[in-house]
Amino acid sequence: MIMRVMGEGQYEVGEAHLNLLNELDAELVTAVDSGDDELFRQAYAKLLDAVKQYGTPVPMDSLEPSELILPSADASIDEVRELLMADGEGVIPGFPE
Repeated sequence: MIMRVMGEGQYEVGEAHLNLLNELDAELVTAVDSGDDELFRQAYAKLLDAVKQYGTPVPMDSLEPSELILPSADASIDEVRELLMADGEGVIPGFPE
């Protein structure tokens, strides 16, 4: 799956890591629901760090479409909350827990 982190580029993440990303996504949902900005910052940083750690950077000149677009690391809790509310599934929708 190709994931774009706004302002940073695209990463191809293998299926073997999607369960971990889904777990981190669930933590993010909990943090956003709590309204605690510090908890949100920590949870979102963990998710973005995992995408970068387990993903392979896609060359900048590649024309591969992103299957998932994540806001930049400096996104606000409200911006991410809006994204979560769009489909109610977290920022990484459609993967089993």
